[in-house]
Amino acid sequence: MQLRLRKPGFRFWLVVILLGLGAWLAFLDPRDTIIPNMIPRNEAGEPDYYLEDAKLTRFNAQGQAYQRATTPRLAHTPEDDVTRLKTPDLELIDDDGRDWIASADEGRLGPDGNPIVLTGNAHLEAPQERWQLDTEELHYDNKTGHAWSETPALLRQPPQEMRGERFDAWIHDNRARLTDNVTGFHPPEPQKESAQ
Repeated sequence: MQLRLRKPGFRFWLVVILLGLGAWLAFLDPRDTIIPNMIPRNEAGEPDYYLEDAKLTRFNAQGQAYQRATTPRLAHTPEDDVTRLKTPDLELIDDDGRDWIASADEGRLGPDGNPIVLTGNAHLEAPQERWQLDTEELHYDNKTGHAWSETPALLRQPPQEMRGERFDAWIHDNRARLTDNVTGFHPPEPQKESAQ
């Protein structure tokens, strides 16, 4: 006796198509499978928004960029109107269009974006003047262009370096000052051999 298999019917093919469609939709699921880290609640309350991989540019009344920030994460708390940035990289643009570069472990933009406070390995650099500053906490007032630190600071303009307890810079005037218990290393310039 010979057994004959019945041909699959309509219901069988309908189930196969539905299973295939379900597997395909599960593969194309548009939901983000990476759940962002929860932003911890702090003394300022819960953030009303946060951004990841953010790039911000601030413009003056004439429409010219005067500040740029890049950060992997920022969060704004409405209770104190403060924006907190993680490992920010800042570009501060002075009145003459020169770039000043700043970075730190953490950053905080006050209400309306002023002042900026950088904490933890704060770094300020004036590339055109070839000097750089390292300190633990750096403040910047974008209305006056004044950057300052009241924590010990190391100011370098290779091969020279100086340490002091306080640092001030006025970026629009291209002036910097290191004060209080200042020590420095200033190597002598190499002697040029006279041509005979």
